[in-house]
Amino acid sequence: MIDVHNHLLFGIDDGSKSLEDSVLIIRKLSEIGITDIILTPHFITDSSYVSSRENNLILMEKLKNALDENNINVNLYLGNEIYIDREIEKLIYEKKISKLNNTNYLLIELPMSGEWEGYQDVFMDLINDGYNVVLAHPERYNSFQADFDKIYELEEIGVLFQCNIGSVIGNYGRTAKKIIKRMLKEDLIYMFGTDIHRDKGDYNFLSDAKKIIRKYTSDEKMNDLLVNNAKKIIQ
Repeated sequence: MIDVHNHLLFGIDDGSKSLEDSVLIIRKLSEIGITDIILTPHFITDSSYVSSRENNLILMEKLKNALDENNINVNLYLGNEIYIDREIEKLIYEKKISKLNNTNYLLIELPMSGEWEGYQDVFMDLINDGYNVVLAHPERYNSFQADFDKIYELEEIGVLFQCNIGSVIGNYGRTAKKIIKRMLKEDLIYMFGTDIHRDKGDYNFLSDAKKIIRKYTSDEKMNDLLVNNAKKIIQ
């Protein structure tokens, strides 16, 4: 698997708190078959989660060196999970945020509860300007859980959906699990990520999720969701 969404860049958001923690988690992820990781720390304007691209590159280099020292063969790339903002293109220009592996893919997050007025307009503007908008974990948003048509509306304008692998096995509740099954049936998911923040203890989530995914799609399609579509970003 290629992990396109996680919080393993240490010490800058609500994810991994230290370099040592990140190394521990990535070692365990490598043991279950994760070969490549795009690091996606939160960027939320007017919050404490505003570590710059420059600082994130420095931290990623430290993490790469630590993986090498510990003989952990996982490739790292940089991105952000960007909280919806009308100034996203300005933030890119000012080098405050990172596109996924410096491509035209953007991982964007909406509010978990409530609505953010005009998000479709923001997405449409970005798409018209040549970006691939990837919406993080649509199955988890309360407004999407209440109205599945919101997913159809975004698909129609070209938004791609990154779902959390843990949602498949119920880690984010019954409703998120129900949504993700429907998205699998209707071929609405573009790729999966772990959204891992800290050491889980149990790392069977990937094999458990694969067993369920196979019930709703082919092995070929599952490989697209876990590997091939993400390869377009890292290659």
